[in-house]
Amino acid sequence: MGGAKKPSGGKTVKPEKKDSKKKKGEGGPKRAEIIVMVNEQQAMKIIQNSKVITVQDLARQVGVKISAANAFLKESLNKGTVKRVGGYSGHHLYQSVSS
Repeated sequence: MGGAKKPSGGKTVKPEKKDSKKKKGEGGPKRAEIIVMVNEQQAMKIIQNSKVITVQDLARQVGVKISAANAFLKESLNKGTVKRVGGYSGHHLYQSVSS
């Protein structure tokens, strides 16, 4: 019934550990930088056909990650093709300027 007896609480010998912790950025394969481009014509068509659009909506409809859609909307905001019309705490609403 039971298993092997555990040593009593006295002196236990622990095996020595080698310092195998890796610091951030050391070793391992380097990751390639991936750049995802949003199809501008498709994205602008979606934005113009909507009253307002969020980053999440655009990402879902175009089929890219939210970060790529966010970068596209920020770039369009700087160019003046879209404007921010509402939202809060990073969840902004965007609208085409021509609408």
